[in-house]
This record gives sequence, structure tokens and C-alpha cells, in this order.
Amino acid sequence: MLTYLFIAINVAIFIYQFLMPPQMQVAFIYEYGSIPIKLLKGQDLITLITSQFLHGGWMHLIGNMLFLWIFADNIEATIGTVKFMLFYIGGGIVATLAHTFFNPTSVIPCVGASGAIAACLGAYVVMFPHSRIRILFLLFLTTFSVRSIFFLGFWIVQQFMAGIGSIGTTTTDTAGVAYWAHIGGFIFGVICGFAYRGDGKRDLRNDH
Repeated sequence: MLTYLFIAINVAIFIYQFLMPPQMQVAFIYEYGSIPIKLLKGQDLITLITSQFLHGGWMHLIGNMLFLWIFADNIEATIGTVKFMLFYIGGGIVATLAHTFFNPTSVIPCVGASGAIAACLGAYVVMFPHSRIRILFLLFLTTFSVRSIFFLGFWIVQQFMAGIGSIGTTTTDTAGVAYWAHIGGFIFGVICGFAYRGDGKRDLRNDH
């Protein structure tokens, strides 16, 4: 499935990046990451795609790949590989444009699959609102399940609150998190989710 290919590509690129000398890593991010002020000048538009496969650290990568693994495969199975590829890349582009809109003068590269994955979350909550997500509760070393609509609803509300609080700041001020990319991607995913919901009549159960 394309979902697992995307995971493999993200991991491979990160390992390639990680093995570079530190100065080359920075140059790599600035070359292939999306820089808002450049995008608004019509420059480096290819980074709207390349930036989706870069990550700023191991935790950034692991978190994104975990969410991609949990939520994306059911969407791909429902709408098909080609349509999923267009949806995923399109979600990442919309997410980056949303981040650019709220940070028009930023010279900091925006990287990561978070925007595309946020699109997957938005589509998932519309297409599979009654599926249950198993969560590990580390404090008691146990697991419990919760409906996706509640889990993802809480997530997007948190993103909106953080996004509103980040207006007028930079990603550096917000610990490097591009909240508006997440919000933009999620909204795109919700819209697509309603369009795709008729593609599959089954509500797949997610037990990851």
C-alpha cells in the first residue's frame, strides 16, 4: 500500500539527512523546506512537495509516522491508491499554504508530513466517525479505546487554540510547531472526507 511506501520514504530521507554533517543538514532543510516569504514571491514552489518528506528530528518523524500508520491505510483502502496519493500530497500543499498565509514574512523552513497527515485525520473523522482507537495509558501501563470522533475532535480543538495563540509569533516562538499547517490540512481532509465517504460503504474498525 502507498501508505507504507510513504512511511518508508520519510524514514529513508530522514536517515539520509541524519547522516549528513550538521552544516549540510541545515543547508538541506533550507533548500528543500518551504519558506513562506519565498513561496509568496513564487520561488521554490517545488518545496510545497519536498518539504512534506523532511523532518526536524527523531520525535518529529516517529510521531508523524505513527499517526500516518494508524489513520491513512483505511482511507487508502477505501478511496484507492491513486486518489489517496493526490489527496495526501494535496493535503500537504494546502497545509503549507495555510501556514504561509499566517506567517507571510517568515524565513524559517516549514518541514514535515504533519500537514498531509492532518488531512488524513480530517478525512478519517468524517469517513470513520464510529471507529475506535486504542490508546496506551502509560501511567497505568494499560490501554483503552475511544471513538475517533472524540480523539480527533480533541486534537483539532487543541490545534485551533494553539494556532490562535500563535498569531503574531513565529514557529520558533511556538517550539517549532506550525499549528496553522495542521489546521489547514485538517479542514482540507474534512472536506475531502465528505466527498470520499461515498467511495466505500464500510466503516473499518481501527484497532492499532
